[in-house]
Amino acid sequence: MASMEEYGSAKVACEQAVLEVFGERALIARAGLIGGPGDTSGRSGYWPWRFAHPSGPRVLVPDAARRSSELIDVRDLAAWLVSSAEQGVGGVFNAVGPELPLGEHLAAAQRVSGFTGDVVAAPEAWLAEQHVEEWMGPRSLPLWLADPDWQGFAARDGAKARAAGLTHRPLEDTLRDALAWEETEEAHPHGAGLTDDDERALLRLLLDT
Repeated sequence: MASMEEYGSAKVACEQAVLEVFGERALIARAGLIGGPGDTSGRSGYWPWRFAHPSGPRVLVPDAARRSSELIDVRDLAAWLVSSAEQGVGGVFNAVGPELPLGEHLAAAQRVSGFTGDVVAAPEAWLAEQHVEEWMGPRSLPLWLADPDWQGFAARDGAKARAAGLTHRPLEDTLRDALAWEETEEAHPHGAGLTDDDERALLRLLLDT
């Protein structure tokens, strides 16, 4: 790739190259968001870590409880890929986690962390005005997708993969193990999320207006 703008077309080219050689024998796993312990992107670990280590008595979340989220545990994906290879499973699959409202995902992260403080939901338009990024990266709120061009990424149908043997552990298990791994890391946030200073500043601005 000359740049990340070619990422999608490069993936398609890889799929086509594999299918041209292996045909129906090939298994194409179109993975969604992969997370769990060892997630250096910070996307699956930020929320349980943030609830476990709030910057104050409140935690800032996007007012997007009904937006979709789909997180697949890396261990569940790996186990399915190995078993599929052993059994000679072929086909094209959406290897995604169960579709779940973002609000339920955040509630699960809150439960595994034991957080009992206040959760403050910031309007999506306001977050955009404050240059808070969606999904990933510095100064972001991970898993949040407000851009209509991207919302379908977290709402793909994984029924075909589940029918072919893909199983999922409970989300709380994934988030609990992600939090345990996060506790071994020195820098937070890493890859995605808000720093303590950013979160406190945003909360002050939001609650004062």
